[in-house]
Amino acid sequence: MAPVALAAIALVAAGAPAHAEATEPVQEAQQASVRLSNETTFTRWANPALPAPVYVRPSKHARRAGRLRLLTEDGFPEVYVLLAERRDARGATWVRLRLPQRPNNVTGWVRRGTLGPFHLIHTRLVVNQRTLSITLYDRGRRRFRARLGMGAPSTPTPTGSFWIREKFHVSGNSIYGTRAMGTAAYSNTLTDWPGGGVIGVHGTSEPGLIPGRPSHGCIRMKNPSIERLYALTPIGTPLRITRR
Repeated sequence: MAPVALAAIALVAAGAPAHAEATEPVQEAQQASVRLSNETTFTRWANPALPAPVYVRPSKHARRAGRLRLLTEDGFPEVYVLLAERRDARGATWVRLRLPQRPNNVTGWVRRGTLGPFHLIHTRLVVNQRTLSITLYDRGRRRFRARLGMGAPSTPTPTGSFWIREKFHVSGNSIYGTRAMGTAAYSNTLTDWPGGGVIGVHGTSEPGLIPGRPSHGCIRMKNPSIERLYALTPIGTPLRITRR
């Protein structure tokens, strides 16, 4: 979404997230780590507390995989999905997380103190490129399904494991419809979103093109569908985009 379009967007709070619960982590003895998310029935996420480096291994001597950033391209607090937690030989706690950056599907490790409080959710989104559909699950049960539009063959929607980073209302007769949700997926070609490549899930002013493949990579839905999905989808919800 071009920066100039941000003036037409009325930002809304995404709602208070659920607090983390201590009943669901699964111990992974072989890796001396604790699973924080299975990205299917429970997922933990956090905002960054510091713009700290991210490492490929839980060590400050490891190669860097990226850097925590405080804000998304739209200016919302950045969101990181948390995968596992472990202590090093000195007793320091490290957290493995997913990174919203190019290339897609990168993970890395940060010190626990560089992240804010952990939040727990139970939702999951699945986009099927073959059936041109999006499905929301809550605790493993299907709660919502709708048809969609996605990237044209020359500007395909990327596949992989992503998540919802931001949510906002859109005002006026916008090509983005009435609601939009920014994801952690990045296109290999330009889209209309800030930064030249962030994939969004949003409404449309051309419902006749849905289902289909009319976009530059973003996921389009009819406005009644995106409004319902928007209300059911909390920040941090994992998003799996698959070809089948």
